[in-house]
Amino acid sequence: MNSLIYAAGLGLIVTSLSCLPGCGSISPTRENSAAASVRFSDVTAQAGIHFEHNSGAEGKKWLPETLGPGCAFFDADGDGWLDILIVNGRNWSDKNRHTTAALYRNKHDGTFEDITKGSGLDFEAYSLGVAIGDYDNDGRDDVYITALEGDRLFHNEGGGHFRDVTAVAGIHNANFATSAAWLDYDNDGKLDLFVANYVQWTPQADLWCSMDGTTKSYCTPESYKGTSSRLYRNIGNGQFADVTETAGLGDPNGKSLGVAAFDYDGDGWTDLFVANDTQPNKLYHNLKNGRFEEVGLAAGVAFGEDGVARAAMGVDAADYDRSGRPHLLVGNFSNQMLSLYHNEGHGLFLDEAPKSEVGRASLLKLTFGLFFFDYDLDGFADILTANGHLDPEIEHIQPKVRYRQTPLLLRNRGGRSFEEIANAFTTPMVGRGMAYGDYDRDGDLDVLIATNNGPAFLYRNDGGNTNHWLTVKLEGTRSNRDGIGAVVRVNSPGGAQWQAVHSGSSYCSSSQLQLTFGLGPDDKASSIEVDWPGGERETLRDVHAGQNLLIRQP
Repeated sequence: MNSLIYAAGLGLIVTSLSCLPGCGSISPTRENSAAASVRFSDVTAQAGIHFEHNSGAEGKKWLPETLGPGCAFFDADGDGWLDILIVNGRNWSDKNRHTTAALYRNKHDGTFEDITKGSGLDFEAYSLGVAIGDYDNDGRDDVYITALEGDRLFHNEGGGHFRDVTAVAGIHNANFATSAAWLDYDNDGKLDLFVANYVQWTPQADLWCSMDGTTKSYCTPESYKGTSSRLYRNIGNGQFADVTETAGLGDPNGKSLGVAAFDYDGDGWTDLFVANDTQPNKLYHNLKNGRFEEVGLAAGVAFGEDGVARAAMGVDAADYDRSGRPHLLVGNFSNQMLSLYHNEGHGLFLDEAPKSEVGRASLLKLTFGLFFFDYDLDGFADILTANGHLDPEIEHIQPKVRYRQTPLLLRNRGGRSFEEIANAFTTPMVGRGMAYGDYDRDGDLDVLIATNNGPAFLYRNDGGNTNHWLTVKLEGTRSNRDGIGAVVRVNSPGGAQWQAVHSGSSYCSSSQLQLTFGLGPDDKASSIEVDWPGGERETLRDVHAGQNLLIRQP
């Protein structure tokens, strides 16, 4: 089904991209039975994904070897189907082995074609993270890749081809960068860029550390000095200006691995949460004048429950209990558990993990990639984490902690209670970057996981789920083209829910930018409201389920 729907009096154009057979009909279902029928199938091989990460490990135990790669779901060639990008490391000294990122084109039949060669993304570097966003508003999503040798910005030329525009864009970040996120922090309609930087490390300055006093092990970040992350303001014409210091984001002690761009106080201006490894996390409140104020300690997100800075890595933000406020999820080291910071309003967060199944289930996990996503389409955000330790010898030191760990799926039982879904994922791995996206366009969210010095895994969301859904993709005009920062509210008989379009989150990875709303047994939404960056609101009425909607800003 293809149609154009005009909302009377608004000038709003909605394109219904697809309506699957049976959409609009009522399928009675029970919440528990629908969730129980969902399974994640490892379809990596049959989908044609043949990626192996190269950490460069040669026995020297250099710090970057522990961090692993990020990955992304995005439409690289503009055909409306999600493609896959996985970044890669390289060898330190072996000149005979060459590894690059891998770009896979979606063939629309559940399989992918490797189109890396000649794409422009086939360069060799020790890369870590990837962020996706249309920084010049030309309708094609561009790619930012963090790397030890210096980050790179690639302009999407169309058809799966990319051009390195780092130098002409004025971006010069040669730090140890990890995660990155696109955001419009000044609401001027152009995407800006935040880059999380880790520590001051070079091969020449590598330190000797040991867990047993005899053999070298990987050093913890306490051994190295921190470094400030960077904020680049989009000044137009494809160029950026480093405004880190004037924006109040300079933090020379930062050791940042994750970033979430979200509006925690609902004032229409994007704030930033930065996850720091063994340093206090930072929460930057947007002051609406080009500057930010750091409020992490007062907000209760700087430290763990014991008042000690944790080894924070991945991060995401979402309203998991339909309270109307976005909450924070942070991945930490083994024996630290996840942080689940509930936004109480008035600038205060409380960690609910220690008293819940979230804390108990994640205690022995070392979590990098993570996110909120509604895997069973019941309308409540669930949790998935990618886990794996840093050192292969950890099991000899801590017998209960494994080097390879299985992903952890926590199902939202409807509000502030989660339950672990045992055996949802059974393959132990050294999980790092992770992203979600509906690559087969069947309405539910699939999962891509990148591992350290190992393969990538593509998991298809399968299993007779009878819950209804809607996806919403935004196209800004006065706002940025991707609609990043916009909030979409969906109302149905089952209740009200909302999501914000955002880049970044997880660890070093980018999930799809279109929003997926689970409607449970509801066969339509009574209304869909879009709050664009800058304050405009548009409303649709009586929208049938089972559709991929494209909403253009009038």
